[in-house]
Amino acid sequence: MQTPPHVTLGHRVQIRRMVTGLWQIADQERDGRHLDLDAAAESLATYARSGFDSFDMADHYGSAEIVAGMVHKAMRQAGETPPTILTKWCPPPGPMDAGTVRAGVERALDRLGLDCIDVMQFHWWRYEDQTYLEALRHLAALRQEGLIREIGLTNFDAAHLRMLLMHGLPIASNQVCFSMLDRRARTDMAEVAAEHGVSILAFGSMAGGFLSQRNLGAPEPADIADWSRMKYKRFIDTAGGWGRFQTLLTVLDTVAERHGASISNIVTAWTLAQPGISACIIGTRLTEADHRSDNLRALSLTLTAQDHAEIEQALATLSPIPGDCGDEYRKPPFLTASGDLSHHLDALPPPFPVVSRQGRAHAESGSIWETKAGFSRGVRSGSRILVSGTTATAPDGTTVCPDDASGQALFAFDKVKAAIVSLGGREEDVVRTRIYLRHVRDWEAVSAAHARAFGAARPANTLIGGVDLVGEYLVEVEAEAEVAPS
Repeated sequence: MQTPPHVTLGHRVQIRRMVTGLWQIADQERDGRHLDLDAAAESLATYARSGFDSFDMADHYGSAEIVAGMVHKAMRQAGETPPTILTKWCPPPGPMDAGTVRAGVERALDRLGLDCIDVMQFHWWRYEDQTYLEALRHLAALRQEGLIREIGLTNFDAAHLRMLLMHGLPIASNQVCFSMLDRRARTDMAEVAAEHGVSILAFGSMAGGFLSQRNLGAPEPADIADWSRMKYKRFIDTAGGWGRFQTLLTVLDTVAERHGASISNIVTAWTLAQPGISACIIGTRLTEADHRSDNLRALSLTLTAQDHAEIEQALATLSPIPGDCGDEYRKPPFLTASGDLSHHLDALPPPFPVVSRQGRAHAESGSIWETKAGFSRGVRSGSRILVSGTTATAPDGTTVCPDDASGQALFAFDKVKAAIVSLGGREEDVVRTRIYLRHVRDWEAVSAAHARAFGAARPANTLIGGVDLVGEYLVEVEAEAEVAPS
């Protein structure tokens, strides 16, 4: 039997180009429903024994880690090569000290019944809360200790992925939504991944099963019961609606007929042929459905130039999904099953604590210099917010990206946003920014970072180069915002 080929992820792990995704377990257990874990493990073991032996899961995918661990143990005891485990840690906002991070990893190890996780993928909800840098620093230490073989990210955008790599963190992969409906990873993300040798893992490539033969010519669904289809119907709506989606399916059906294949085969072959895509996550509903044989047919397909041209012409009729990879979890429109973050978080606390002094609100980031020099990160008086000169100082006091102005600018802009958000404003409320550069040569890279951060607000701006900044910083930023009446 043919099996999916391997690809190397980082330096220590090999995974299949078709990874078996276990998100559906959470849906199968939704609302207290019982899932027979022994039957699920037996079903999953057949995947592993037939070459579909890379499993993707997360701490919030119901019993997925437990089921995968049962398969791993059974195969080890039988003298068989156990599956490769990719899981995710998606902690709620809060302290990211060494003990917290270790506890998160050890919880996964306990549920899996393992002493080392092949790939631990990290998700973070808000870039303005910069303790994610601490979390990744501690994950890197646990990798050195041997509890993790490789560190991956999930749902990070291209700019933050690049910043973390330039900061020297050992990031092996980034798992992001990628499909014919959502092609955000084809541009900046693919460039960053290629430059730094990072694997892009594509989830959602089948759009929850919508990109398949059974939906060709079907009426638009009114009621959707499962989380996966609820989520990806939002992508269809955002990309232009059911009518345009049907046009895409019609083109895919024509291409499929030419190859004697299914629409799903064409979708998978197209996905794996995209630049930077190392593997795609194909979900399964254990004990309910099995599409392995059909999925394997995609491996023998080579799409022609005509195929690609026809597909691209159909894709050009779709509206692009807004923003960059992962934005659907951080800003509207929230392209999640619920249309918001209610399935994931109760609330997002402000990034910085706020105290009141003399009738004004002060946001304080916790930097030792705020106490030593007697200033606040941001101050709000009435509707006006002023943010102090801000540099790329990590939560532990070190300099972020000491040799990269673009990375420093991104981190500083996020910290500015953190102060504004903590004081009740939004990034759209920014009306003035000032940027100071050590080296004039960095003006273009930093200006591009400014456009990504505040391009929607289009604030007044001043950029000054050749400044002898204190410390080893390449960039310093200050900002002003006017909070619009609610």
